[in-house]
Amino acid sequence: MQSATSLADPRPTVADFHRVNRGGGLFSESISQWLGAVFALVAQRLGLRPTALTLTNLVLGLATSITVVALAGPVAAGDVPAWVVGLLALIGWQVAYSLDCADGQLARVTGQGSPAGARIDILCDVAAQIALVAALAATAVAQEPGTPTWLVATFAGTWMVNLVTSVMQSGPNAASMVTSTSLPVRLVKLVRDYGAVIFVAAVVLAVAPALVLWVMVAFTVVNGGFLLASIAFSARASL
Repeated sequence: MQSATSLADPRPTVADFHRVNRGGGLFSESISQWLGAVFALVAQRLGLRPTALTLTNLVLGLATSITVVALAGPVAAGDVPAWVVGLLALIGWQVAYSLDCADGQLARVTGQGSPAGARIDILCDVAAQIALVAALAATAVAQEPGTPTWLVATFAGTWMVNLVTSVMQSGPNAASMVTSTSLPVRLVKLVRDYGAVIFVAAVVLAVAPALVLWVMVAFTVVNGGFLLASIAFSARASL
């Protein structure tokens, strides 16, 4: 069978792009990576480089999060319908994430990957996720002015656990605490699937923005617990 990364076929298909995806979880593989494959196909037809998709992801992600921050107060005051902001966040964040999936697929299928491209991809991911965290925090504070500062800080810090561990998984020293790929395990892991997380966050913004505070609490506990478990797992392995 011909490799999806082969340049012998100048007209790869959506399936070819999806075949080289790097996963991300059940939601991401089922939805975000397929949408990313469509974007990668369009970009390949237009002659775009992977970095063009990376930067588009950054601009869209930042624009969406900045808009959510700007409208956090008006939504809390009842001047702007919550569903409008939630729908904007749902579309903007999901499309941005799918573009993030697409840049890697495009690079692997067309042979355009490079160390510089990998670095800009990670840096843009960090910037986009900082903005997303700011958007959720701004909404929580607008809805609940008494939101503790320490909670916002802890939420922001632990949110990056997913990104850091994902980067660590790409090297030769990668390891997984839970290697099972059974459906029940994959369903549990949805709590750390970025595509699923931003979907839930956007739905909460649309339906019940006052609950964003508890979304922050939940993900602080989950990511903090995963960080401690990862430290224990790595320490045990190293000893």
